[in-house]
Amino acid sequence: MHGGNQTGVSDFLLLGISENPEQERVLFWMFLSMYLVTVVGNMSIILAIGSDSRLHTPMYFFLASLSFTDLFFVTNTIPKMLVNLQSQNKAISYAGCLTQLYFLVSLVTLDNLILATMAYDRYVAICRPLHYVTVMSPGLCILLLTSCWALAVLYGLMLTLLMTKVTFCGPRKIYYIFCEMYVLLRLACSNTQITHTVLITTGIFIFLTPFGFTMVSYVRIVRAILRIPSASSKYKAFSTCGSHLAVVSLFYGTLVMVYLQPLKTYSMKDSVATVMYAVVTPMMNPFIYSLRNKDMHGALRRLFRGKGFQRLT
Repeated sequence: MHGGNQTGVSDFLLLGISENPEQERVLFWMFLSMYLVTVVGNMSIILAIGSDSRLHTPMYFFLASLSFTDLFFVTNTIPKMLVNLQSQNKAISYAGCLTQLYFLVSLVTLDNLILATMAYDRYVAICRPLHYVTVMSPGLCILLLTSCWALAVLYGLMLTLLMTKVTFCGPRKIYYIFCEMYVLLRLACSNTQITHTVLITTGIFIFLTPFGFTMVSYVRIVRAILRIPSASSKYKAFSTCGSHLAVVSLFYGTLVMVYLQPLKTYSMKDSVATVMYAVVTPMMNPFIYSLRNKDMHGALRRLFRGKGFQRLT
């Protein structure tokens, strides 16, 4: 790097999961297929919700926002990985690595906050149904989503600026599919104790607080549902929350797999967990939300028949 740069390196080598040429070819087609499915799935959700006025409700407003975030997330990581799998040059510049890191942190944080907001929406819908329309007003929905974006952007910026203070030396090889905070810290030759402390304390607040809020919301939701006398009404109430709960479980489950022991050496278990949360989760979300949702089924049918596009134009 130039003299004024603290890193001591001009770029990193994103080596990904495997350096075996035969395995790389298989991985390329596998990840390309998963990326295309993710893009088509999430774009379909966004277009279906936007084109069907019956889905212009708070629940689907946040679902469209979640799909947009997932779409942005995979586009931040997978295209570069696909290029590396097809190229002998696996380098990523220092600036490019930090840019990828910024969007990665911001979008994972945004996913986390949107899921908590969706839990609040379900809580109001089931526990306070008579006040749902007034509580979950369009103004509040926009305010909640704007707050999620603002917090995610600021958190990503804070951690990225923190990484600019870290000095790198020695091997520049990243055995990971993207530039990730803990992986980069393993390459540091400067003291990273302050960075780790900030990362852990802010991470606890940013991720555990929404998770705790989601769990408390669902405890109250379950209590409210159990008080419903009709079995069919109970089933209907549970079915409105089932998809969201499945996505929450998948999101936090894969995050725990990746970050439970972040400072250990890289292993195949890490790579599988990373693929699960970085690729599989965004790909599965559209299927989970549309699997047993009759309203979404209808909107998607109308979209693919062309009626949805006519309403959008």
